[in-house]
Amino acid sequence: MRLNHSYPGMWAPESSPEARGNLTRPSGPGEDCGSVSVAFSITMLITGFAGNALAMLLVSQSYRRRESKRKKSFLLCIGWLALTDLVGQLLTSPVVIVLYLSHQRWEQLDPTGSLCTFFGLTMTVFGLSSLFIASAMAVERALAIRAPHWYSSHMKTSATRAVLLGVWLAVLAFALLPVLGVGQYTIQWPGTWCFITTGTGGNGTSSPRKWGNIFFASAFAFLGLSALAVTFACNLATIKALVSRCRAKPTASQSSAQWGRITTETAIQLTGIMCVLSVCWSPLLIMMLKMIFNQTSVEHCKTYTERKEECNFFLIAVRLASLNQILDPWVYLLLRKILLQKFCQDCSEANVETARKGTVHFQESCKHSALALPVPAPGPLQDLPNYRGACPSRFWTA
Repeated sequence: MRLNHSYPGMWAPESSPEARGNLTRPSGPGEDCGSVSVAFSITMLITGFAGNALAMLLVSQSYRRRESKRKKSFLLCIGWLALTDLVGQLLTSPVVIVLYLSHQRWEQLDPTGSLCTFFGLTMTVFGLSSLFIASAMAVERALAIRAPHWYSSHMKTSATRAVLLGVWLAVLAFALLPVLGVGQYTIQWPGTWCFITTGTGGNGTSSPRKWGNIFFASAFAFLGLSALAVTFACNLATIKALVSRCRAKPTASQSSAQWGRITTETAIQLTGIMCVLSVCWSPLLIMMLKMIFNQTSVEHCKTYTERKEECNFFLIAVRLASLNQILDPWVYLLLRKILLQKFCQDCSEANVETARKGTVHFQESCKHSALALPVPAPGPLQDLPNYRGACPSRFWTA
């Protein structure tokens, strides 16, 4: 889902208000070109493709090595999310780029409106799928932490696959409702993309069609907000359970220190996930509900100049939602792996320094890693593994 705009005033004469929302592009190449160029669209596509492809590669390698069913289930979720984001980018970004390069109005590129329907359907499917997969991952983590015995006996890899496939199929069925007459995909301001209409679809729209548009747009917004709420609730429950378990550990034991570091690391990651999801998706979903309540849509931007600020804010909200596809692989996998490797390198350097100068430096490094552990007396260089063992094994296997 990659959305960009660069022609702020690109409205052409109306030709198909029912099918395509009356929105078009300027006929002259480069006319009224704004601040965002095709280079921005290409950069976003390349960045998203690289991040998600790398995440899928790392997940594939780790999945083949893991014997734990729990880790395999979580890796499967991450890989499925990366695949969803990647396919969504590949299906939508080329359309936007071609539209920029051709300098054509959307109606010239898509006279039948079929491309607009496909674009809007793709936006809906891969946008909602990402949110629901994130929710499924949050539920999976909460069950693994809060009900480990039930999780180990009931949660199989095949069940994870079934849930993820079910999410895709259910969202696809929902996104096909406009094809059946419930809801509508229209060209959105400033004429470079298509999405769910929040308006009535024109003056000639029948009452059933009008209520169908309202129902479909409202359902999309409520489903998205519900997915965010489930993700937040499960992540907070996971953090609470981790903190409670960490406090229950004996404070002087090595396992307690290791658990404290894992708890801190996981809490930071889950908090980052919640922040990214809320910043990327909340503005769009709330804006859609506001437009539905006020019975307006971005299609009115071509006739009501006083709505320019609202229309620009809606575009920013849509672009934030598209940015989520780039950030997903980083907040779930890539950034975590980079940090673990950095911790491993720092711990290794601290061990070498400790062998030369004593135990003080190593004790300080453990404090930085949330490991205030008893440190053995200084010894010769061959005793270095004893220091290495004081740090969690995950530092050395990441």
